[in-house]
Amino acid sequence: MQDYAIIAREPGGPEVLERRAIATPAPGPGEALVRHEAVGLNFLDIYHRTGLYPWETPRDLVLGSEAAGVVEAVGAGVTGLEPGDRVAYAHPLGAYVSARAIAADRLLKLPEGVSTETAAGVILKGLTAEYLIHDSYPVRAGDVVLVHAAAGGVGLLLGQWLAAKGVRAIGTAGGAEKVALAQAHGYDTVIDYGTGDFVDPVMDLTGGHGVAAVYDSVGAETWRGSLACLRVHGTFVNFGQSSGAIEGFTFSDLARKSLHATRPTLFHFIADPGELQRRGAALAAVLADGTVRAEARNRFALSDAARAHRALETRATTGTSILVP
Repeated sequence: MQDYAIIAREPGGPEVLERRAIATPAPGPGEALVRHEAVGLNFLDIYHRTGLYPWETPRDLVLGSEAAGVVEAVGAGVTGLEPGDRVAYAHPLGAYVSARAIAADRLLKLPEGVSTETAAGVILKGLTAEYLIHDSYPVRAGDVVLVHAAAGGVGLLLGQWLAAKGVRAIGTAGGAEKVALAQAHGYDTVIDYGTGDFVDPVMDLTGGHGVAAVYDSVGAETWRGSLACLRVHGTFVNFGQSSGAIEGFTFSDLARKSLHATRPTLFHFIADPGELQRRGAALAAVLADGTVRAEARNRFALSDAARAHRALETRATTGTSILVP
C-alpha cells in the first residue's frame, strides 16, 4: 500500500490541498507507527490552511490535529503499547496522512465500545470540551451557561456533558435543522440566531440576570453579544473564531459587570503527558458509559479533503466530521 499525505502547498483556499505519495515512516526511539483509520476535521485545520495561524515554513504544510487508528510497530524504549492496540491522539499538525510515526506518550488507548472513527472525530473536540467546563469556567450544578455553535462538533459534546452535570445550557445555532439537533443533545433551549439577535432571548430566559459563562467559538460575529449576556462576575470563554478574529475588544468592555475573559488553547492543557492521560481518561469514561454520544455525522475521503474544507467553511455540516484514508 502506498502511503500518502494531503499537503497544503501554500496558505490559501481549499484548492491548495493536494495528495502526495510518502514513504511509510519508521518509528524512532519513543515513537509508535499508527496506521490511521480516520482523521478528524476541524476549523483549526482551516485556520492553519489559510495562514490565519502563521506557518513556520513557507510551503508544504501537513494539516490535521486529531486522528485514530491501529499501532503497527513501536520504536525502542516504548512501553505500554504494542502492535494491534487501537489509539487516538490530538497533536498540532501532521494528521492528514495515511500512516504516521508519533511520540508514544501522545497516544491514548481506546476503550472497548469506542470506535476509531468516533475517536478520530472526537478526541480534539472532546478534550476541548473537557478543559472548557472543568478549567476555563468550572461549571457547577445549577449554573446557566450559553454555548454558541451548539450544533457543531464541540457544541454537541458540551450540551450533553453540561446536562449530565446538572447545568442548564442555552445554545445558539443557525436554522431549524441545527436547532433541533442541538436540542436533542442536552440543551435546555436553543436560539436560532438566523431569526434575530440572541441577546434579548438569553436575558429573557435568565430573568434578566444573564448567564454565568459564555463558551464562544464564533468570535467576530458574537463577542459583543456574548459579553452582554453575562451576569455580574460572569466569564467570557473565547476558544475559536469561525466568523473571524475578534477586533476592538478592550479591558473596559469587562468593567460594566466586573467580567472575566479568557482565550484558552487546547494544546496548553495537554502538553504534559500525565495531564493528557488524565483528561483523556475523563473523556473516555463519558464516551464509554454513554453520558456523551459522539457519532461521526459527516464522512469524506481523506483524498477529498478540499471538498470537506469547503463544506465546513460554508457551515454545510453539523456535528463531527471525519476524513477516511
